[in-house]
Amino acid sequence: MALEADVLAAFPAEVQVPAQLVADAVAASAAASPRILMVLDDDPTGTQSVAKLPVLTRWDVADFGWAFTHVVENGLEPAVYVLTNTRSLDPAEAAARNEEIVRNALAAAPAAGVRVGFVSRSDSTLRGHYPLETDVIAATVAAETGEATDGVVIVPAFPDAGRVTIGGVHYMRGDAGSLTPVAETEFAKDATFGFANSEMAKYVEEKSQGRFAAGDVIVLDLNTIRAAGSENDPQIAAKAIADAIESATNSTPIVADIVTENDFRLLALGLDEAERRGKKLLYRVGPPFVRGRIGQEIRAALSGEEAFEGNTPSTAGGLIVVGSHVGLTTRQLNVLTAEHGSARIIEIDVEKLLAEGADNYIGTVVSDVVDALHEGDVIVHTSRLLIKTDDAAASLQIARTVSAAVVAVVNRTLKTFPPRFVIAKGGITSSDVAAHGLEIRHAIVRGPMLPGIVSLWEPVDGPAKGIPYIVFAGNVGNDDSLAQVTRKLSTSF
Repeated sequence: MALEADVLAAFPAEVQVPAQLVADAVAASAAASPRILMVLDDDPTGTQSVAKLPVLTRWDVADFGWAFTHVVENGLEPAVYVLTNTRSLDPAEAAARNEEIVRNALAAAPAAGVRVGFVSRSDSTLRGHYPLETDVIAATVAAETGEATDGVVIVPAFPDAGRVTIGGVHYMRGDAGSLTPVAETEFAKDATFGFANSEMAKYVEEKSQGRFAAGDVIVLDLNTIRAAGSENDPQIAAKAIADAIESATNSTPIVADIVTENDFRLLALGLDEAERRGKKLLYRVGPPFVRGRIGQEIRAALSGEEAFEGNTPSTAGGLIVVGSHVGLTTRQLNVLTAEHGSARIIEIDVEKLLAEGADNYIGTVVSDVVDALHEGDVIVHTSRLLIKTDDAAASLQIARTVSAAVVAVVNRTLKTFPPRFVIAKGGITSSDVAAHGLEIRHAIVRGPMLPGIVSLWEPVDGPAKGIPYIVFAGNVGNDDSLAQVTRKLSTSF
């Protein structure tokens, strides 16, 4: 374990970059032909760092047409999120879904008068289908347009949540400024997506099974990202970044150091310059990258009043659904249940669910939830014992069964007695609750409920229209964060 200050001492100081500078560069590049970044989000928590963007849970050509038109006609930021939920799928399913989404997005673009760039958004702790997803996106773009991808830019950093990349090594921040290489954390032991390397070039070699050698990976460390140095001229850094990736060809992996929002903005300027020079780039990133890439200001956390703005809140209690099993989520759940004394706590017993079958068991849970919502907030959580096997596919199937039960409880509750708000905790949980539990097809990301880490969606159609939906990743925040968000929205906390 190292101290962040000690690791950073070998690199230049941070360079200040206004978000507007990036936004202006993006606008200038798109002046002749507007470009929208299509963000394929492998679970819904990638929206937590952005605001004023459409998000889709379906991907027919018509859905992309709605989103592109909505951006153009309403002057929204030039990005659209589509919830792929591929982190919950096996590799073959994930590949097929990525291909279908890319084909349909490209088919919808001409009618809206826009070009499309692609972002593969995944986990800041390096879990997900890499390099499969970027391979499929690049191959599909080439098949549909004839355009080859020169470089795949890999930026997992998420400083708001304590994930930073320095000297090509990806870290998790701890107490008192400590840094732990991410391969030494619980996330690297993931049953489906585990890994052994924190050094990003070696991670690429590991995950590509040697197809990309570590020595062939282009590393944009802070010496390059902050090349402006004491001159504090972002254009110097932009040129240095573009120069550094000039040699990229045939999907060369490019990894970038990031510690601050200013680093994201410098990287964005450099990538914009590289693309102006003709480089064709694809992005594999953590949540905040898109905000930096389009030059969006950091949106302040929404207040409770802002969360309901434009809609009339239900008189029912709120529904808090917890599915994630990481240690942080369990601690957050414990704090919430301890502090929110008036909330009813209902557990979905996973062992009973698997042993007895879903139908009868879920009916009982729904009845209990609806009764409790008449009195106040309800916390529904899966039992905290994580049931898994040594077989990755079997573990994934168990997770799907549990998620399907959670979805059924939410959907039947919504259609019986709609809650005041819904909070979903955990990536797969919040994805399935959005797309199937609440039947959200189109939504607008309003902004974060906590600074940079918890997203509020406003559904614009379907049975959940107007109900604030809070997407809360399993691995972000501190022990009190779930209670903080619930307190903002609740009338009984």
